[in-house]
Amino acid sequence: MVAGGDTGAAVYDAALKRRQNMMGASGPMALVKNFKVFRIALFACIGGILYGYNQGMFSGVLAMPSFKAHMGEYDPFDDAADQTKKGWLTAILELGAWIGTLLSGFIAEAISRKYGVLVAVTVFVIGVVIQATAQTGGPNVILAGRFVTGMGVGSLATIVPIYNSEVAPPEVRGALVALQQLAITFGIMVSFWIDYGTNYIGGVDLGFQKDAAWLVPICLQLFPAIILFVGMIFMPFSPRWLVHHGREAEARKILASLRGLSADHELVEIEFLEIKAQSQFEKRTVAEHFPHLSELTAWNTFKLQFVAIKSLFQTKAMFKRVIVACVTMFFQQWTGINAVLYYAPSIFKQLGMDDTATSLLATGVVGIVMFVFTVPAVLYIDRVGRKPVLTIGAIGMATCHIIIAVIVAKNASQWSTQPAAGWAAVAMVWLFVIHFGYSWGPCSWIIVAEIWPLSSRAYGTSLGASSNWMNNFIVGQVTPIMLNKIGYGTYILFGLLTFMGAGFIWFFVPETKRLTLEEMDVIFGSEGTAQADFERMEEINREIGLTALIQGLGGNAGTPDVFEKQEKLAEEN
Repeated sequence: MVAGGDTGAAVYDAALKRRQNMMGASGPMALVKNFKVFRIALFACIGGILYGYNQGMFSGVLAMPSFKAHMGEYDPFDDAADQTKKGWLTAILELGAWIGTLLSGFIAEAISRKYGVLVAVTVFVIGVVIQATAQTGGPNVILAGRFVTGMGVGSLATIVPIYNSEVAPPEVRGALVALQQLAITFGIMVSFWIDYGTNYIGGVDLGFQKDAAWLVPICLQLFPAIILFVGMIFMPFSPRWLVHHGREAEARKILASLRGLSADHELVEIEFLEIKAQSQFEKRTVAEHFPHLSELTAWNTFKLQFVAIKSLFQTKAMFKRVIVACVTMFFQQWTGINAVLYYAPSIFKQLGMDDTATSLLATGVVGIVMFVFTVPAVLYIDRVGRKPVLTIGAIGMATCHIIIAVIVAKNASQWSTQPAAGWAAVAMVWLFVIHFGYSWGPCSWIIVAEIWPLSSRAYGTSLGASSNWMNNFIVGQVTPIMLNKIGYGTYILFGLLTFMGAGFIWFFVPETKRLTLEEMDVIFGSEGTAQADFERMEEINREIGLTALIQGLGGNAGTPDVFEKQEKLAEEN
């Protein structure tokens, strides 16, 4: 800690209370405060719904006879046939999303968050249109279309939350995070039930079912995408991006408009200076660590993300953080959640639900329970903590996997005479999804975002997201092969890996709830990193007048202890 009367904790307490009084209601209630805030929340939901819908929609399409008729060996009618190419149909979207994620940071910084969303939606729409021609183009068209769509999905999943967090007023940022996660699970749920309904177009059997049964779920994605595109044209630029690129007058004007206040209002001034301080902090950090990339050009921006990520591997303390982020995301995907989301109808068919309509119905329940049980995490994660939730969730999921493996091992050849066993296994799949919904779904992302110092947070979180998408791709590729070759062994594998995930979280991952960044430094062995970050931020605050403004609002202070307050101010921007 550092001492100095000008930056006392009492000053920040007074300023924060003053700002909260000016802001009014926080959280979900603030979403109805004015139409501009509501519109931002609505667009957060559209981006999340597109992401979730894409995750869930294709599982039902793969089970439809009319789709299989066009795919040949890529989606064979015979469940005993080689499933390698079927894995590619699903997993190639994740490969595209991984590439889209890697490019999205550069795109969002080089051309703005707003135009980055427009580019991502355009790529997404092109991919959907390509898929819609699969009646004549066959599996190669689906592969190409899903790869392009994946690039759009990966970019949207990265850029839309960044844009919303930077445009939204501080009192609704937490609510927007919650809405984004709920929107993703809502998109998954809706996609499952749309598949269930369109499966009946023309009939459920080969020769009767129309191609519209699978074309409608694919093409329906275009409507929310077009709404997002058109609406985004009328949305403002991110104030933070404008400040970072020297357009401060425009940024101040947009901030005032978003808050419904005059440009010289105290609240607008505080927010503007906080954004400016964070921008200066990032520029000085880059100038110190990567001086050859300090000039703000498109090429330097592109190179910076890779050079900065490389630097995370070069010290022991930062490498520990890399391990926590990447391995947590590894275990999140190897719980088998996306094996269920991508191949639920096939899994339920293997569990005795021979009728496609019945398996799609069971899949629809997966979407409902995942959506419902994501809500508790949003409400209680900051009270309970990360480690207990993740550990209990992993143990619950792993236990479900082992029970399913036992049921399948005993009844795989006699489902017709043991329907109760089949439904018991289906119930365990539903229970598995419940455990994921309240634990590893939202909490793993929180861990990955919290463990980094300010100067490395953007790059560390990007690295964690990259690990997530790559493992997502691998799981999507190998799941149909495992189900075909090793049967119940698939569930044993996922179960054992999930038990290992519980052990990893409990023994190797620190509890991050309410830890300051200095305390995180001590845990990971990089003492001083956060302190150096905050000292740099404090210097910037004095230079740009933020400290003087806060002191004027809050009065004189006694003994200071400002690091934690500085962290909160920085994280808000």
